Amino acid sequence: MEIPTHMTGILGSLGTDSLKQIGSQVFTIRAIFIGLAVLLLVLVRRRYSSIYRIPGPFGASLSRLWHVRQIIRVDQNLRLVEQHDKHEVSVSHPDGIKKLLLAPVPKGDWYKVFCFPDYRYIAPIAGTYAESHEGMELDKFFTYVAFDITGEMLFSKPFGFLDKGEDVCGAIAMNVGLEVYLAIFGFYRWVHWLVANPLVTWTQLVPMGHLFHTANSALSERQKNPDARFDVAAHWFRGLARAEKENSPHFNLRALQAAASSNVGAGSDTVSCGLQSFVYHMIRHPGEWQRVRDEIDAAHKLGRCGQRVVLYEDASQLPYLQACIKEALRIFCPVPMGLPRLAPKGGITIGDQFFSEGVTLTISPFWGMGYASCPGQHIARVQLTKITATVVRDYDIRQVDPKQEWTWSAYFTVVPHDWPVYISKR
Repeated sequence: MEIPTHMTGILGSLGTDSLKQIGSQVFTIRAIFIGLAVLLLVLVRRRYSSIYRIPGPFGASLSRLWHVRQIIRVDQNLRLVEQHDKHEVSVSHPDGIKKLLLAPVPKGDWYKVFCFPDYRYIAPIAGTYAESHEGMELDKFFTYVAFDITGEMLFSKPFGFLDKGEDVCGAIAMNVGLEVYLAIFGFYRWVHWLVANPLVTWTQLVPMGHLFHTANSALSERQKNPDARFDVAAHWFRGLARAEKENSPHFNLRALQAAASSNVGAGSDTVSCGLQSFVYHMIRHPGEWQRVRDEIDAAHKLGRCGQRVVLYEDASQLPYLQACIKEALRIFCPVPMGLPRLAPKGGITIGDQFFSEGVTLTISPFWGMGYASCPGQHIARVQLTKITATVVRDYDIRQVDPKQEWTWSAYFTVVPHDWPVYISKR
């Protein structure tokens, strides 16, 4: 096509730099218009949301980025409670426990991130220190014992953390990475679908693949062990055999492997956090530590609490110990974020507030109960009771620096660290 002479003159007079400048201005104007359109869409969506009138942080009403920011700051447990006290942004009405946890309302979409290691696997969701008087990183050893007990319970064999006194193959460090991943990408599942795939699983470069390898190595060893007890894996194997016999589509090998992975990941950090909260807060109130010890000593005189490790049936009958365990979990809950439920068909009324169908609601996980409550809570309660009773009975513990407060990171679970202690045998 031939360009008219007058147009050629105009273009020639503008020059290359001028054309680039015009192009840049056009791009800027388009970007501004697109930005304004997106902002208008977000504001309109916010204005006509069914929960528009419920107060809360402005940023949180626009997207999940406000919550993700709190996760990245590792203090979401404090920020969420702070906002609840200020705005009542989460459910705290007594009716909420009954209507959200005891009723069969659907779980929020956030739970869909729980497929380990990828989309194909859908989950059914201290002696040497006492002798040497050296400072001890008790947080690490509580995590070691929690992981080893999980291995014993699931596969009739501990993972070996306590024997080696170290994080075997970096499994615990990887699990912390998984906590970060779950907390954030449960809200952005499109990223999860990109990352959680068979190729990435094979490389073991991300936490899910490493956790899957750890759990399934233990599962494979368990299958070869003829002397194993009737542990959790035995239940899984029996269920798998029955499902194959009945041609059931609800349980297969991948479902079993997913269950093994999720149990290893979820059953350890939470117990470790509970144990740490108990000891940390109790040694900062030595009078309460002594009161629990007196209760144990009194039971010992009656023929109870005398075994090398205190029996659950003995320790469960110590009312002050049980009260202190519950208080440790209340003031420092191992799970810092509310776990989502969706308002059912027809909506739901809690107190005097109506929530329309599909609205995501949360309530403190400290009150977990109902059909979707933690399936491992009973074994966790046994661990907390036996270990705390034995530690208080047998050891004196004090912080290396009594003025130093511990630090922690609040991801999917809370991960305490950095509170070294001196420990001595009683």
